[in-house]
Amino acid sequence: MTGYTILMAEDDPDDRFLIQEAFREIGSCGDLRFVEDGEELMQYLGRAGKYADPMLSPRPALILLDLNMPKKDGRQALVEIKTDPDLQKIPVVVWTTSDEREDKAECEKAGASSFITKPLKYSELVDAVRNIVAQHPVH
Repeated sequence: MTGYTILMAEDDPDDRFLIQEAFREIGSCGDLRFVEDGEELMQYLGRAGKYADPMLSPRPALILLDLNMPKKDGRQALVEIKTDPDLQKIPVVVWTTSDEREDKAECEKAGASSFITKPLKYSELVDAVRNIVAQHPVH
């Protein structure tokens, strides 16, 4: 286990695989973990259910958040995170297929650290991950 955790909320298994490969390729030493929807994200952050043990569910130093997920979308989860005094200091990078200005403005207003439209090419994805790590140093 490493010194910090990066938590990604992403419902698409292919996207989870690609992001995991990109983090591995850049040599990130973070412990990358995944949840599949906004409800599961909030359970993880609130240490509820299967995430109750802090040893098995360490507090993330960075959250990567997809906007369009089942059960609870990323917009709702972002607002909940940024209005919770215990969670609001965790940087949240929105990682989405959306390139809508309204989505970006809404996320920035809610407190997102960054808004990144998912790249189409793997090489661009690796560069985006490298930039996330550089812009959001975690320890």
